[in-house]
Amino acid sequence: QVQLVESGGGLVQAEDSLRLSCAASGLTFNRYGMGWFRQAPGKEREFVAVISWNGEHTYYADSVKGRFTIYRDNAKSTVYLQMNNLKPEDTAVYYCAASYGSTSRMRDYDYWGQGTQVTVSS
Repeated sequence: QVQLVESGGGLVQAEDSLRLSCAASGLTFNRYGMGWFRQAPGKEREFVAVISWNGEHTYYADSVKGRFTIYRDNAKSTVYLQMNNLKPEDTAVYYCAASYGSTSRMRDYDYWGQGTQVTVSS
């Protein structure tokens, strides 16, 4: 049984930082690309960042480029999202997901976590 468990969300002020974690189990972690997505109230889920299975390749949405960093620790089966200089528009539920590829398309992801709430106040 595959499980992806996100943690690290919370309520912060604008320009603060947060680090999200996603711990995976039940899958061969180092064979999967890992992505972060988010969904704000009343909006569709959107791509945030993805990292390849070996960590060598990353790709970001334009809205977070230069502020967010995705990285992974295959020994711990965990992927992280370091979020700096947070803005109110970053407020959303953040989800991690696993895919055989390194893609920004939600339909390519096989497994999803339950999400963690990030709220950024102005």
